[in-house]
Amino acid sequence: MNPRDPHAVRIPAVPGRDRLFRPKTVSVIGGGIAGLSAATILAERGAEVTIIESGPRLGGRVSAWPLDEGRTMSRGFHAFFRQYYNLRDLLSRADPGLDRLRPIPDYPLTRRGGPTDSFASIPRTPPFNLLGFVLASPTFPLRGLADVDLRTALELIDVDFPNSFSRYDGESAAAFLDRLRFPEQARDLALEVFARSFFADPNEFSAGELVAMFHTYFAGSAEGLLFDVPDDDYDTALWAPLGRYLQSLGVQIETGTEARTISRTPRGWRVETTSAGDIDSDALVLAADPAGTRRLIATIEEHADGIDDDSTDAGRDAQGSGPAHEYAPSSSGAEGARTQDWFARVGGQRNAPAFAVLRLWFAEAVLAERPAFLGTSGFALLDNVSVLERFEDGAARWTNEHSGSVVELHAYALTGQESEEELIGRLLADLHEVYPETQQNEILHRELLIESDCGLTDTRPWGERPGVTTPLPGFVLAGDHIRCELPVALMERAATTGYLAANELLAGWRVEGTPIWSPPRQGLLRRGLLGRLRRDRRPEGPMRRDPLGSAHRSKKESNR
Repeated sequence: MNPRDPHAVRIPAVPGRDRLFRPKTVSVIGGGIAGLSAATILAERGAEVTIIESGPRLGGRVSAWPLDEGRTMSRGFHAFFRQYYNLRDLLSRADPGLDRLRPIPDYPLTRRGGPTDSFASIPRTPPFNLLGFVLASPTFPLRGLADVDLRTALELIDVDFPNSFSRYDGESAAAFLDRLRFPEQARDLALEVFARSFFADPNEFSAGELVAMFHTYFAGSAEGLLFDVPDDDYDTALWAPLGRYLQSLGVQIETGTEARTISRTPRGWRVETTSAGDIDSDALVLAADPAGTRRLIATIEEHADGIDDDSTDAGRDAQGSGPAHEYAPSSSGAEGARTQDWFARVGGQRNAPAFAVLRLWFAEAVLAERPAFLGTSGFALLDNVSVLERFEDGAARWTNEHSGSVVELHAYALTGQESEEELIGRLLADLHEVYPETQQNEILHRELLIESDCGLTDTRPWGERPGVTTPLPGFVLAGDHIRCELPVALMERAATTGYLAANELLAGWRVEGTPIWSPPRQGLLRRGLLGRLRRDRRPEGPMRRDPLGSAHRSKKESNR
């Protein structure tokens, strides 16, 4: 991994052996990005890994599946940004040159009744990208700068993670945007789009997450805001090849298998499944979706007092008794109270509102100048539009055969109680306004997907969200809804927490895990000479673990 950004941070794993000296078994619940990331690192270090996936194929919430007539459906468009260092590292296992990722030439954003912003010609490196955006953007007139609250604006480039996450505890993204006083069009296009990408209403979305994403994707990273996409459906381009790689390492993949309960045993952990029987292992990675994570953890709580604290050595560190072991469940005392508090905090997490994906197969092609991807704001429901034949080989084959187009519409943070037909009607009305040629275009096929299985990063204290480590020996969490002290999100948070989960278990077995890459952890005002002139209150060093999943730094952290 060679990031373009000279301020990208490489965080080494805890030192140890290259591989396991004695075999260890690990169950990974969830075959999405987080579970695949953890399984990859564990299997490469010699662990015997079983992936338990309830769906029929790998990919989780970035999966795709076949339909008839050579068509496919998925859970929607996903942008593979260049600052997704750990996700790209994972994908390189099956595609060393990342040749199956295609660059998208622009990331246009349009507001209803207003102009369209383009990022194609804006410099990639801060602060020149900020200046370029302000000078080139039709939605950000220079006269609008007079109304911006300068102190709040400076917060966007004065970040220091993870401290900046907690700085905004209790504040919503909408409240922060109100403080910022950006011009209305610029507010929608430059910032609110990030909140809706989390399937969240800005009034419920954390301001800390909003600021982190503005830093990671724009104000603090030299990787730029443009991105890549797979050259075919997700299963063909990404997950099937990665699955074959994992099987070559001996990983057992149980698809179509739901985890019913998880419980501790004298050996470690047991997963009761619907079709593969009981699966026992030394350690367990829970990388399910948010609701599945809460449900399965509740099944542990039902039996939390039934196992003696010394029943397993999973989770021990190089000295023989790691943090996870020290905080095993206890029916009394401070440690037991901390464990029960952890169960309560996990159970109190919430899902984001539902989202919709509508994929349309048109009899005629949309105009040639329509971009591969268009972000939208100000419409009744529509949040973005993708023209799939611009980048996806399977869609291109279909359009060549039928002289049509494959168009996908997204609507995030649904709030209404519309029927499916009403929802489709409103999305089509928005599409007709954005791409008028589609109004008279016959729809040959349509597929609608409505889901509500994404986590909500709300305004509650950042430190109370569950992290990778847990108070249970040999048990770790991973996923895009899991707290991570690095400024990463969405697919990259899933991959990063998957790597961190594997590293946590491997450190307990005296095996060195994988390095973690992160976008810069500090904003422009905390770098270089200006940063050195200011008092830096953040201790240095790589992430270490505490019993409830927060990371602490010890001795080595390197900027490139």
